[in-house]
Amino acid sequence: MSEQHRTLHSTDVAAPAEAVYAIVADVTKWPQYFAPNVHVEHLEQGAGTERIQIWATANGEVKTWVSRRELDPENLVVTFRQEVSQAPVASMGGTWKVTALDGSHTRLELHHDFTAVDDLPENVAWINAALDRNSESELAGIRELAELGSELDELVFTFDDTVHVAAAGADVFDFLNRADLWPERLPHVAALDLREETPGIQVMTMDTSTADGSVHTTKSVRVVFGTDRIVYKQIAVPALMTAHTGRWTITEADGGVDVTSRHTVTLKPSAIEKVLGAGTTVAGAREYVHRALSTNSTTTLKHALAFAEARRG
Repeated sequence: MSEQHRTLHSTDVAAPAEAVYAIVADVTKWPQYFAPNVHVEHLEQGAGTERIQIWATANGEVKTWVSRRELDPENLVVTFRQEVSQAPVASMGGTWKVTALDGSHTRLELHHDFTAVDDLPENVAWINAALDRNSESELAGIRELAELGSELDELVFTFDDTVHVAAAGADVFDFLNRADLWPERLPHVAALDLREETPGIQVMTMDTSTADGSVHTTKSVRVVFGTDRIVYKQIAVPALMTAHTGRWTITEADGGVDVTSRHTVTLKPSAIEKVLGAGTTVAGAREYVHRALSTNSTTTLKHALAFAEARRG
């Protein structure tokens, strides 16, 4: 029988327990809030239970697994158990435990139990290292978010850009999926390196030119779903952001397809004046980031439109 290992990571948060629990419970927002998490997909949902698939980075690798979570808002506890793990993990589960210290201070504990493939010491070491890195990152993220309180609503924003393409969705998808060809196809992409060691999981490093002539290097993980959706998370972001997630979706409409680019951005308050100048407000930073990202995504959409409609023609 495999040896079971246990870990505990914890942090104290200067926020009410209910606010901390709400962040733990809403797993759909984790990619926006926690550095290791790339994407979360709900497979099933019921009263107090959910089955999810998670894509996340661990020790520099992209891993995916399926977990079932049980939510107990009365006792401020969330338990989880992986149904399908990825090597070197043989099995893993655990508990989020939220404890009120007083009305405005909380202790958050993250417990894990796991077994390693073949009980190999190197596998145990790999898992412990990944848990240390990811757990500390997630706890720090929850602490920072909870302590921001209502300020968070101003720092996180989402917007869409959509074009209608009178062509086949498969051709639009081909343009978006073959990001390795973007330097040849898109004027704002100066350079791009794409790796797809696991089918459907792409790791992309891209140099992007903005309207003011500056060049930003970003690194993203993209998860490809079928031929109508690609979701992504930037794991190396420009200085103004702490997080940037997005998705490309293709839906049938009016004899062609509607293609939408969605961005969700979390601004970094401490960087706003350093990057954009003294006196720049959060609203000003939102406008700047929105304009830069929308310009690039709209350019990509227009080139995808021309590419697909030329194929139809």
